Amino acid sequence: MTLPSDPPTACRITVGTGAAARDIAILRRSGRAPGLVWLGGFRSDMTGTKAVALDQWAAQTGRAATRFDYSGHGASGGDFADGTISRWLEEAVAVFERETEGDQILVGSSMGGWIALLLALDQRRKQTARIRGLVLIAPAPDFTEALMWATFPEAVKAQILERGRYEEPSAYADEPYLITRALIEDGRNHLILGGPIETGCPVHILQGVKDPDVPWRHAVDLVTALSGDDVVLTLIKDGDHRLSRPEDIRRLLATVASLAAEIETAGIETAEIETVGTAAPPPA
Repeated sequence: MTLPSDPPTACRITVGTGAAARDIAILRRSGRAPGLVWLGGFRSDMTGTKAVALDQWAAQTGRAATRFDYSGHGASGGDFADGTISRWLEEAVAVFERETEGDQILVGSSMGGWIALLLALDQRRKQTARIRGLVLIAPAPDFTEALMWATFPEAVKAQILERGRYEEPSAYADEPYLITRALIEDGRNHLILGGPIETGCPVHILQGVKDPDVPWRHAVDLVTALSGDDVVLTLIKDGDHRLSRPEDIRRLLATVASLAAEIETAGIETAEIETVGTAAPPPA
């Protein structure tokens, strides 16, 4: 079993070609399946409290874990100003397909929840079956349209359309959030809340009721859209957007552990059924 003190392995991959090539930083921990794939939020990175806690839990339990930074984030290359949902999704798909093996649980926070859902839909279209569950923390599908563009004053919308960018003050960093016209317009190519979403796996959602950035009703809308999946929504009455307090981390780890145990149990039951079904008939 991997010890908690053992650091994960760092590696880098190139996503895209030519002028669109980006150097993506990854931290991988080997271990048993189902592994964990961390998908961070807008302007966050893979060294945040939740991502590190998940990696430490994976180390303690001998489970695989993969983290990475989107282009323009953390240790990865690229300019944040060039970032769009399409680019960040392309990077998530590349990391998942190139750097993970076997069954996986996607753990997505805020924007990472949207990316996780899009990644699950992408793999479902490709008829792969390695994504066995999703854990979404204050998930923000369609946030560029529903939580940004729809709420911006007309003056801000005009600035984005005319200048191509707007700097929004952030409650989480000294630097403002850069919102580009490309981000808004590209986001419209990936909106998913307007119809049913079928990931083909169980989905657990953790949502703070006092979240000022992603209202808890947004999570309810997502649950409604996930009508064909097994969904559990946990509303945390005093929870904020980050959900990074010690009690929030304990709840996150308990949710991941429970889902991983369910997946392992289902795998054992399936193997038993297959064994019985393929047993050789007794000799005549």
